[in-house]
Amino acid sequence: MLTPRKSAKTQAPRVVIPAALERATQWSWRILLIAAAIGLGLFVIAQLSFLIIPLFIAVLLAALAAPVSMGLRALRFPKWLATLTTIIVFLAVVGGLVYLVVNELIRGWESLQERSVVAYGEFVQYLLESPLHVTEGQLNEWVSALSAELNIDSLWLVNGALSVGSSVGSWLVGAGIALFALIFFIHDGARIWEYVVSWFPKLARPAILGASRSGWSTLIEFVKVQILVAFVDALGIGLGAFFLGLPLVIPIAVAVFLGAFVPIVGATVAAALAVLVALVYQGPLAALIMLIIVLAVQQLEGQVLQPLVMGPALRIHPLAVVLSIAAGGYLAGIAGVLFAVPVVAFANVAIQYLAAGEWRGDPDALPTQETAVQR
Repeated sequence: MLTPRKSAKTQAPRVVIPAALERATQWSWRILLIAAAIGLGLFVIAQLSFLIIPLFIAVLLAALAAPVSMGLRALRFPKWLATLTTIIVFLAVVGGLVYLVVNELIRGWESLQERSVVAYGEFVQYLLESPLHVTEGQLNEWVSALSAELNIDSLWLVNGALSVGSSVGSWLVGAGIALFALIFFIHDGARIWEYVVSWFPKLARPAILGASRSGWSTLIEFVKVQILVAFVDALGIGLGAFFLGLPLVIPIAVAVFLGAFVPIVGATVAAALAVLVALVYQGPLAALIMLIIVLAVQQLEGQVLQPLVMGPALRIHPLAVVLSIAAGGYLAGIAGVLFAVPVVAFANVAIQYLAAGEWRGDPDALPTQETAVQR
């Protein structure tokens, strides 16, 4: 009986890759691709900041104006009339605030100059008589050093004037872009975004559309809640300044209102301005009372408003808010500080929506009927 000869070449054993390692390999290139896309996006934003920043401002203003526009459309206003009315109301409110602030500053400018000189003299006298043992010679040296730092030649002044002119021109162009974009975002924002989503692969469109609409709803709620919080902060601190008899009450209240749109940081800086005005005009006791009022308003915001209204609207931890503001300020300065929290809130809701697969069966993940008919 013949026995089969064994092959000289032995078959190599099959290598079994652990499932965890295979899954990690599959995810690694996806993570690298996402990181590269984010890096490319940040680079493009940095290069086109003159265009991106006005568009971001227009998006925030559109979220602010969305309830007004939708309310007018619910009252059977034509689309164009609802957009026009919303823009007119917005410009009237902004113009009124600017007029009040400028008028108050013009009326109180002379008093501010006189009181600042008096306060500086009192501060110098306090340093001379304080236990710090500061001498008049040391003060003169400090003032001379400061004057030397601020001393600039005529060429620098010319360059500075040109720079200011360029900055004013950039601001005007940016304001024009923001207003122009705001009109179209209010009038036809949904169709514009659906057109952008149509650039993506067809299978990914429902998920992207649903996640973006979920994030947009959160952004609208965030803006509405932020207006409420800003109004409470401005009203509390403004009334405190009024009853203390401080000047510049309206500019202080407006500064607190605008500062509140940068959570945690903005309101604190604006409130410090109120304490400084109280210190300059009425002394340490008034500054202490103003500080107590500021702390009371901030406690009302932190213990009542944030848990009841701000928490459900943001859905992010306060630590994430602080870190996002710090990162935004480092990457993009004042604009980054302003946009950090809305961007993080939008991204947080959108990512949760995608992770849960909520676009399956979600009617918001489908294009509007008007856009679908046009296609």
